[in-house]
Amino acid sequence: MTTEGLWSAQDGGPELVQLLTPEGERCEHPDYAFDLDDEAIKGFYRDMVLTRRVDAEAIALQRQGELGIWASLLGQEAAQIGSGRAARPQDFIFPTYREHGVAWCKGIDPLALISLFRGVDHGSWDPKDVNFHLYTIVIGAQTLHATGYAMGMQRDGCVGTGDPDRDAAVLAYFGDGASSQGDVNESFIWASVFNTPIVFFLQNNQWAISAPQEKQSRIPLYRRAHGFGFSGVRVDGNDVLACYAVTKAALQQAREGGGPMLIEAFTYRMGAHTTTDDPTRYRLQDELEHWKLKDPLARVKAYLTRGGLVDDDFFTALEAEADELAAHVRTGTLSMPEPDLGAAFDRVYAEMTPELRAQQQWFRDYHASFQDAAPEGATHSAEVAR
Repeated sequence: MTTEGLWSAQDGGPELVQLLTPEGERCEHPDYAFDLDDEAIKGFYRDMVLTRRVDAEAIALQRQGELGIWASLLGQEAAQIGSGRAARPQDFIFPTYREHGVAWCKGIDPLALISLFRGVDHGSWDPKDVNFHLYTIVIGAQTLHATGYAMGMQRDGCVGTGDPDRDAAVLAYFGDGASSQGDVNESFIWASVFNTPIVFFLQNNQWAISAPQEKQSRIPLYRRAHGFGFSGVRVDGNDVLACYAVTKAALQQAREGGGPMLIEAFTYRMGAHTTTDDPTRYRLQDELEHWKLKDPLARVKAYLTRGGLVDDDFFTALEAEADELAAHVRTGTLSMPEPDLGAAFDRVYAEMTPELRAQQQWFRDYHASFQDAAPEGATHSAEVAR
């Protein structure tokens, strides 16, 4: 790899849109500007701190056997908070399984996310209430759902009317690994041909589990959009101001009828792909240390403190709020009731069929038989596990 190639791989190259440097200094870009005040930046910092704390608590719960798995967002807080805050209430969002920060922006209780990873339910929020779809585990599948939904928005007359309270767009999230999936490429085709109001938000965290970016593409990922006939841009995914500004502009273009856009948020997964992954087996510690210097929270903190915009009381109060949120997550998780496994049959069809009712009853009887057969002192769950 040439020196130029190495620089591009580590720092995003000269095409990177950046409005806040890793040292916490504001900078300008000819095409994108951050139009909010410092109070909003303080709010973004709060969002990122609290989201990171939820993430840390969830990892601890998984390590203690309380969650089956957890997909961490550590290092990707700026990409998610910046883009999530750029969406309007009428915009509809399609996440993967890692968009905990975007869910936070939509007002979803972290316990609603954790219940999915605990196996209590399949997602306990109603997408219609918050315009935030349920998590999608199948890699890249949500981009097809998102493109179809955006086509529906067109046909419902919610695009290009000039009414800021009516015009809407779709924001679809996926990762660099998903960009190699057929579903994603098919969604690009449909979005381009039908000029759908959708923004594809690609969080390039450099690793598709253990596969590095250079094993997936010989060009920057945002340039793939050009081959499908729409525009793409690469933004500093660790810069919350730039992520907000670029996403806001892209969503407005989509709402006005300008068609799709691909945003590549150039960021880094600081932790493991999920709690079942060991990143030390495929990446070097030097790489991690390089990206730690670009921590999305540290650069905003540097900006706030250097400008005298906050004092120690601000950070003390925020730490106390984070502690309270962590306690909410922990106690809420441990108090979740055991799921009614037989209820899964209720959700197969809109109306229960006699055959399905019979299968449900058989399952309930079968499940109850383990409890009946359990020896004195043995727990029901232990007997089932046997």
